[in-house]
Amino acid sequence: MAASSNRIMLGPLVAAIDQGTSSTRFLVFNAKTAELLSHHQVEIKQSFPKEGWVEEDPKEILQSVYECMDRTCEKLTQLNIDISNIKAIGVTNQRETTLVWDKETGEPLYNAIVWLDLRTQSTVERLINKTPGRNKNHLKHKTGLPISTYFSAVKLRWLMDNVEKVHEAVLSHRAMFGTVDSWLIWCLTGGKKGGVHCTDVTNASRTMLFNIHTMDWDPELCKYFDIPMEILPKVRSSSEIYGLMVSICLQCLGDQSAALVGQMCFKDGQAKNTYGTGCFLLKNVGTKPVMSDHGLLTTIAYKLGRDKPACYALEGSVAIAGAVVRWLKDNLGIIQTSTELEELAADVGTSYGCYFVPAFSGLYAPYWEPSARGIICGLTQFTNRSHLAFAALEAVCFQTREILDAMNQDSGIHLSQLQVDGGMTSNRLLMQLQADILCIPVVKPSMPETTALGAAMAAGAAEGVSVWSLNPEDLTEVTSEKFEPQINPEESELRYARWKKAVQRAMNWETTEPVNNGNGNLPVCPKLAFAVT
Repeated sequence: MAASSNRIMLGPLVAAIDQGTSSTRFLVFNAKTAELLSHHQVEIKQSFPKEGWVEEDPKEILQSVYECMDRTCEKLTQLNIDISNIKAIGVTNQRETTLVWDKETGEPLYNAIVWLDLRTQSTVERLINKTPGRNKNHLKHKTGLPISTYFSAVKLRWLMDNVEKVHEAVLSHRAMFGTVDSWLIWCLTGGKKGGVHCTDVTNASRTMLFNIHTMDWDPELCKYFDIPMEILPKVRSSSEIYGLMVSICLQCLGDQSAALVGQMCFKDGQAKNTYGTGCFLLKNVGTKPVMSDHGLLTTIAYKLGRDKPACYALEGSVAIAGAVVRWLKDNLGIIQTSTELEELAADVGTSYGCYFVPAFSGLYAPYWEPSARGIICGLTQFTNRSHLAFAALEAVCFQTREILDAMNQDSGIHLSQLQVDGGMTSNRLLMQLQADILCIPVVKPSMPETTALGAAMAAGAAEGVSVWSLNPEDLTEVTSEKFEPQINPEESELRYARWKKAVQRAMNWETTEPVNNGNGNLPVCPKLAFAVT
């Protein structure tokens, strides 16, 4: 009887598929209380076929979604929770990652090219060289974005130019393009047997093919990149029913926009920072787009209904945040777990003058400098792995400081505190360092799954579902923990100035142009001979 009454009291449930760069999760929330009831997580393998290339298997991504759903439903059943009460599923995803598949066979035509991938650097340089004044912001008036390897259009162009299967499928009108949300929704709603080919405005706004003013694909942008519009998904709002999956409604929202919704940043001027594989600071700027003069992106924050206005955001994107932990673990082997990084850094409490700029994929906001590469400087004979661990955490905080400074300059209004979320926020030392380096409090919600929560909120609020109210007076107040700055501003500024010096050392490191040795000849690598004695 107790179990039965518990099931009745729970009421409608809403789920979220959270497909990120390093893992997939399926989470189920109580629509009335926003309580997380159960979830399951599966790691995603990344492959690095060549230097700068980052790929994932679309089939593995899809299978991970099915596995997470199955396991979460098993857990709910064990808790005596009726899974038939799940009324909607929201999808939130890594945004710019690019896929092409065959609509007749349902097969992916190549691996997913991940947002971090750098293979299109020469394409980007060629495009920028063609623009008046070699201006990387040539398309920004329509897209809100600089021309960069980060966004989907150049990845799609590379696939069409370099993968024969993709080229043939485009010519024979069998190709479908999409970001991860489009691939998942198409598969989950039937695939080759009538699957829905769509995306939402937040994901579309990360392609360089979408006009953020007309809120649709732009024929001139498609012509600029020579991409046929017929392969693009239909663009929908972030909160409406896209299709049905065994009588459950599907809806989607890009991961950073979902976190903005999950942090309940519905007012102009509210901001959040998500610490995942990368780091993404978004500030709600209301229903009119604001163009940045300081290296930030203008993007769609959300459109919570077919007839609702779009809200825009200024975004600062950092390529490497949590990824630096994985690099220290997998590439250097100096830690075994992410918690070990915090312990090592806490042991010394300082980087001892060591600065780490993890520009593995160039530098994103506010520089947009693809030629930058990672650098560790300020080393002495005294430096050890604990100092390097501390420098790695500081690097995440310094990069956030750079984009927050740019945001404050663009808006003229300084944030009085920073709302944070994402996997790295479990690192308490990182959160304290962030408060120290920003010189403002950092506020972390007690329920860290705000990205999935935002997707669930948008799904539950969709017309035809309507089990989750987004009215401010109905939103559940979130408990949080606040980290106050503990060092004086002078010390913070000194450390930040030295970080900026290190960033300059990382610039202009890599180029696709051949290097001249000064006498008009290209350098020749000497032949090496080895003798064993």
